[in-house]
Formats: sequence, structure tokens, C-alpha cells
Amino acid sequence: MKKRGFTLVEIMIVVAIIGLLAAIAIPSFAKIRKESRSKSCVNNLRLMRDAGEQYAMKNNLPSDQVITVTDLTAYLKDGIPTCPEGNAAYPATFALNVGPTCSQQSVHN
Repeated sequence: MKKRGFTLVEIMIVVAIIGLLAAIAIPSFAKIRKESRSKSCVNNLRLMRDAGEQYAMKNNLPSDQVITVTDLTAYLKDGIPTCPEGNAAYPATFALNVGPTCSQQSVHN
């Protein structure tokens, strides 16, 4: 009676193929993760700017007014967001007429 199974060579070939596929895929996942964090950072800043615009409209402030982050707590549902890169805090003040840019772009890229 003959035993059926895989030989050591067949198992080694399968492991080598899986390792090769992992070596190709892992750098792509790391790049996508960095891009995702950068986009999340910009989106958080956009939400804060929009909340600042709501605050400015409600209080009749000029469009070039500098807003503090603590003024926005009532306008942000989940509170003040943190940067996805290391949970760093965003600046305490920002101008409404400046578009959102991630200050940690060099970290994200």
C-alpha cells in the first residue's frame, strides 16, 4: 500500500512561492497605508476648517479670522481629531482662509 502525501521539495516550492508573493505585496501595503494616513490627516483638517467656518458664521467673524481649536468642540461630533501619524495633536490655532495641508507630509511620504 502506497502512502500519498507531499514531498519535501513540493512543500518547499509552495513556501517559496508564498514568500515571493509576500515580498511583492508588503511594500505595496506600506505605501497604501502611508497614503491613507496622509489623506486622513487632510480630511481631519478639512473637517476642522469647516467647523471653524460654521463658528465664524454664527459669531459674525471675518473670513481671515484665526480660530482656536477649543472653539470648535461644539461643531465637531467626535471631538477634536488627532493626527493619524502617532496620534499627534493638530495646531491649537488656524486661519479659515488657508486650505488644509498635512504638516507631517514628510512623515507620511
